[in-house]
Amino acid sequence: MNSDAHEHCGAWIVSMFQKFGMEVSEQRAVLKGYDGTPLMSNNITASYQPQLQQRILLCAHWDSRPWADNDPDEANHQTPVMAANDGASGVAVMLEIARLLQADSCLLPVGVDFVCFDAEDWGNDGVSDSWALGAQYWSRQLSKSNPRPNYRYGILLDMVGGQGAHFYQEGLSNYYASHVVKRVWQAASVAGFSSFFPQEDGGTITDDHLPVNETAKIPCIDIIPYYPNCKASSFGPTWHTIHDDMQHIDRSTLKAVGQTLIQVLYTER
Repeated sequence: MNSDAHEHCGAWIVSMFQKFGMEVSEQRAVLKGYDGTPLMSNNITASYQPQLQQRILLCAHWDSRPWADNDPDEANHQTPVMAANDGASGVAVMLEIARLLQADSCLLPVGVDFVCFDAEDWGNDGVSDSWALGAQYWSRQLSKSNPRPNYRYGILLDMVGGQGAHFYQEGLSNYYASHVVKRVWQAASVAGFSSFFPQEDGGTITDDHLPVNETAKIPCIDIIPYYPNCKASSFGPTWHTIHDDMQHIDRSTLKAVGQTLIQVLYTER
């Protein structure tokens, strides 16, 4: 954040969603990081069939961690993370879904909002509410709006492209939106990707879906990997390291998540 690259990336995301026929809006705000840094934040929303009141929320964060503070080499701890998985993968899946929706002559009976949250990854575990700043802001603004879209549910995508990823059922997702968890994991099974979505509990994660549930009052789940046997991190070996790059992205993981979401959307009535 606060870099020319951040601005260029945001503009590219906007242009791609527009290319796929989405109506795009930007929600800019200056948010304060846990260390007092003013963060030039931009939540980007791309809407499919914006005229429809009944809607589905798909979301992911698009900012990147400014420090590789979980890298095994301490010399890299001040190096920015490339964020191919922890950020870019979720946006990539949403862009592909937008492309497929535009290409299909059959319209869904519901609208879809693709929300790219900013300022998720400028956090510190020792400071409460320092994560998911963009989602916090978006949720506060939505809670004040009248009228507001009628979101049936939301699905957050976080780190959905990593090698060896499995998506266990996250704790807050089951607490706030167990019916959505059930729907998505059933869709994964129907689509042939049950091996990526085990019917088992994973950890409990503070992520963008927390303010979406608590403040915006939208039942929202988090599709996020859980690596129970990884010593480096339960989020996988590349999390917050300089190795979160394209060499460690697996297209089969991206396909499993994207095709599962297509299965979910096309069973809406």
